[in-house]
Amino acid sequence: MRLGRGVSVTAALWPPSLRSSQQLGPRRRSATPHSAVANASAATKETRTIADHRINAEIKVPEVRLVDAEGGQVGIVSLADALRQARASDMDLVEVAPNADPPVCRIMDYGRFKYQEAQKQKEARKRQSQITIKEIKMRPKISDNDYKTKSGHVRRFLNDGAKVKATIMFRGREMAHTELGKRLLDRLAEDMEELATIEAYPKVDGRNMVMVLAPVREKKPRTKAEAPADAEAEAPTDADTVAVVETETEANADA
Repeated sequence: MRLGRGVSVTAALWPPSLRSSQQLGPRRRSATPHSAVANASAATKETRTIADHRINAEIKVPEVRLVDAEGGQVGIVSLADALRQARASDMDLVEVAPNADPPVCRIMDYGRFKYQEAQKQKEARKRQSQITIKEIKMRPKISDNDYKTKSGHVRRFLNDGAKVKATIMFRGREMAHTELGKRLLDRLAEDMEELATIEAYPKVDGRNMVMVLAPVREKKPRTKAEAPADAEAEAPTDADTVAVVETETEANADA
């Protein structure tokens, strides 16, 4: 009697009724677990509900709290009535607060609303400052020509507005002379004094010595509109000038 792989002799002698209910071979697991599928579907549903909003026929609740196109509170109305008012205004019924009881829906131009939201996100991304960190690695016994090349790269990175992480790599017995790496990093910081400031001073990190340089931010010149109002307050008025002249004239007359 030939047995399949993973099938014991005892299992082969079971009656067919028991044999069909038992696993006689190694169990094949599905490529995608059921929990992962459930989590993915839940995440997709949540993203659709919150990010995309449910509109018009996608709303499946019997009644909603309606807000009109002008932002006024209409109150709790049936879904059919809310859809009728939205169609009468030639707009969309958008579910803006699905977790409320009942959900809050607003009459609006959904296409225009999505465009405005996209523009706001675009402006927010423009205002975000992205910090780039470049790394330069050197050996403590680097030659002058190699140092000039490395320092040229550092200068270019700083001019581009990126931070620079200078790393000195030690090998073997060089760890007994970490002062050589400190001296090299101090030289680099001195050469880049006009372009950068030391954000992180040299420190030993394992078999490396690290220093971080940050570019110097140039101060923008003030425009006339940004001039402080204190300058106008401190400036003498014509009345003050006249008062000073009269005082000096009286003093001269008394003399």
